[in-house]
Amino acid sequence: MRKLAILAFSFSGAVFAAARLLPENWLPAGAVAAGFLFLALLVFRRGLGDSGLALRLVCAGCALGLAWTAAYIQIFFQPARELDGQTVLLCAEAADWPQEGDYGWSVLIKMKTDRGISLSTVLYLDEQGSQVKPGDRLSTVAHCTLGDRTLTGEEITYYTAKGIFLRAHAYGRLDIQRPERVPIRYWSALLSKELKAGISAAFPKDTAPLIQALVTGNRDGLTDQFTTSLQRTGLSHTVAVSGMHLAFLSGLLTLLLGRGKRSTAVANLVWAVLFCGIAGNTPSVLRAAVMISMLQLAPLFRRERDGATALGLALMGLLAWNPFSAAHLGLQLSFGAVAGILLVSDRIQNGMRRLLRLEGPRKSPVTRLLLVVPDFLVSTLSATLGASLLTVPLVAVYFGYLSLIAPLANLLTLWAVAVLFVAGLWLGVFGVILPGAAAVMAIPFTALARYLDWVVDGMSSLSLAALPMDSFYYRAWVVFLYLMLGAALLIRGKKRILVPLCAGAATLAFCLLCSALAFRAGELTAAVLDVGQGQSVLLRTGDYLTLVDCGGEGQRDPGDVAADYIQAQGMARLDLLVVSHYHTDHANGIPQLLRRIPVGTIALPDVEEGDPLREEIIALAQERGSELYFIRRDTNFDLGEGRSIEIFPPVGQGRQTNELGLTVLASSGGFAALITGDMSGESEKELLAHADLPDIDLLVAGHHGSRDSTTGELLERVRPELAVISAGKGNSYGHPAPETLERLDGVGALIYRTDLQGTVVVRADGQAPAEG
Repeated sequence: MRKLAILAFSFSGAVFAAARLLPENWLPAGAVAAGFLFLALLVFRRGLGDSGLALRLVCAGCALGLAWTAAYIQIFFQPARELDGQTVLLCAEAADWPQEGDYGWSVLIKMKTDRGISLSTVLYLDEQGSQVKPGDRLSTVAHCTLGDRTLTGEEITYYTAKGIFLRAHAYGRLDIQRPERVPIRYWSALLSKELKAGISAAFPKDTAPLIQALVTGNRDGLTDQFTTSLQRTGLSHTVAVSGMHLAFLSGLLTLLLGRGKRSTAVANLVWAVLFCGIAGNTPSVLRAAVMISMLQLAPLFRRERDGATALGLALMGLLAWNPFSAAHLGLQLSFGAVAGILLVSDRIQNGMRRLLRLEGPRKSPVTRLLLVVPDFLVSTLSATLGASLLTVPLVAVYFGYLSLIAPLANLLTLWAVAVLFVAGLWLGVFGVILPGAAAVMAIPFTALARYLDWVVDGMSSLSLAALPMDSFYYRAWVVFLYLMLGAALLIRGKKRILVPLCAGAATLAFCLLCSALAFRAGELTAAVLDVGQGQSVLLRTGDYLTLVDCGGEGQRDPGDVAADYIQAQGMARLDLLVVSHYHTDHANGIPQLLRRIPVGTIALPDVEEGDPLREEIIALAQERGSELYFIRRDTNFDLGEGRSIEIFPPVGQGRQTNELGLTVLASSGGFAALITGDMSGESEKELLAHADLPDIDLLVAGHHGSRDSTTGELLERVRPELAVISAGKGNSYGHPAPETLERLDGVGALIYRTDLQGTVVVRADGQAPAEG
């Protein structure tokens, strides 16, 4: 019996429940109840045998987990609560290098409270922040806010999951005192910066950011386009330093020093600790370090290596260090991947080896050499499928997509990732000492990095590389697939693999067909895509496909959101792209959209000449062969059979970009939809004077539901039956405004919101809107 594993997983399960499900005031009572149950099982244990011991361990773990979470909140989180909303004289120590943002600088600090507790805090600074270095002692006046909510009051876990309980905004002068020697606890931050500099010296500018991401997990140098390509191909884990990277290091050290030696175990332990600091002590790398340490310590103490026990202790240790990290997506994905590998990867690998007849003795060196590639492919594919078992539902829930191409992408790239990680690490170190020689040595690895970049970009551009979870059919398919995998456990022989594969492929094709048919139903379909705080509206009028705007501030590039949705409906191109104006929340996804989807015509407002985003869109359109229309007068795209897309030029008299946007009226049969972009109330009056607008069925509310848009005058004229508001969840602008919601309700419009319902689909066939 894995006693330690049972205790560790019980403790971790209790912490997860305490952090994510249970009210805080329930925790002491829950701990007491679990403790009493443990004592009862201890007293009345006769006849229970091993099951009784397991139950006692579960109760003990639950009691410890609940009690520790309650104590942790009082010891470490309560002092942060007491500082919430306070302006204080802050004295702290810089724990990392400052990061430049859109509105200044931010730096992670350790500040001491009156209780003597050290709180991790993000300090926001002006240009003074650029002078800060790890270990500096800082003093300034700052206003503190709790890290468990946004500035608008919405609860978040982004900071607390990382152990950051406060945010502080500095005012006035920042006093910096630099120590003669940097404390040893910050050496890893210094080493990390030196390593990144060494990589920059060794590799060309086009590949250095990728090598830095592979080696240190720092993705600041990667473009948004490449980051989303990694997500679509299921390769994000390659630039989030984790167990895979530490396993590469451990394998290399074992190869160099010899297997089974104490010196090898000690070297692996030292490397694990040091590399954690270099990679930023993220949950994924800490989990990997603890697991590798456990596996290395086991033979030193003459204990059997056990992956489940090591995983359980790693999870228990991280949650004991910070129970709030239960909400950290990186931790959930990391542990889910390893748990899936431990559960099924060996079974998958053994089954594939039997199927391909790779078992049996290999006495001949030639035979062993010939089977190297099949062995690698089988082990990589089985590990990928095992890791996907528990991470696919998490990715689908958190990110709203499922990478279908991930197994193939991993087969084509993981060998290159392993080589580049090891080479990048050593060449980065060498680049600090002899940058010229390191640059020469990096030449062959530069070609490999470009191969990796080529594969990622190429595979991410394929249709259905990733399946969006906007459609009910695709969500149902994921559930069905897992039911089939569960049923496969009851099947014997080769059918155990073939049945779920065939059933999954057949049902996926069926779901793709159903989704495409549903989108094509009726005279007109409008899909207001969930792009966070932004706007992207897909219109289908007959077989003509129009996208109005493509911008937002969601987790994924809005260009990928739109392209994924279009391809998931079985379509390969856009007929018309309308750009209402050049604000990023309406247009920042267009470059990525143009890279992925052919667009016939692009309609643009002829304003703000020289705007960088406008120039980028024009250059990409010309490169891709799209026809450009600058809308200076009313323009009607007559599609025949009573269908049309009418575009009105900017009517606002103001100089702000919001007043210089296009308006779109889509009509098909007796159905009409109106999209006004970010038009304000004053410009809406100009529009009403300029155009004879009909009664409409669908209104995409102006300016994301701002109180100054969607005025009573416009609503009285067009009398919409449905209104969709495209806004980001918990946005800092307060969209949609209560006044706007009241005005829409006053004219009897049914209201749908992307911040609440996700992607909203409206069909002109009398059906109710479908929510994403």
